[in-house]
Amino acid sequence: MLYKLKVNGKAQEVEAEPGTPLLWVIRDELDLTGTKFGCGVAACGACTVHFQGEPIRSCSFPIDAVGENEITTIEGLEDKTAKVVQAAWNEKDVVQCGYCQSGQIMSAVGLLKQNPSPSDAEIEAAMQGNVCRCATYVRIKDAIKTAAKNLEA
Repeated sequence: MLYKLKVNGKAQEVEAEPGTPLLWVIRDELDLTGTKFGCGVAACGACTVHFQGEPIRSCSFPIDAVGENEITTIEGLEDKTAKVVQAAWNEKDVVQCGYCQSGQIMSAVGLLKQNPSPSDAEIEAAMQGNVCRCATYVRIKDAIKTAAKNLEA
């Protein structure tokens, strides 16, 4: 079936079976491989993208549910919040293996767009379900706090 999508600000057409997870359309049909497969059951967060500006798990989100709504992947993050988060990630040296980081960043950007000055508890709640195999959770939280401060400046 032909689907017309808007991904990272661009109109796209893809052929996919109804019910195909958005993750596989993004990776296999659009060749945007920054979004990762981790668990396939929406439990790890590696596949996080923004759907209408909200973080979602693309491994369990069917292509049929997209409609004409905007999808943003890690490759399409370009606004001020995204740049500040990415700079904080570098400043705090968050990344080890890097596999989960696109999902972590997508969730962090989503949080800071909704709440530019989150408490520790709000950060933990927003990032819950984003698994980091290298256990860089302390640095992730620190980077989010740094990004929040830099957004205020």
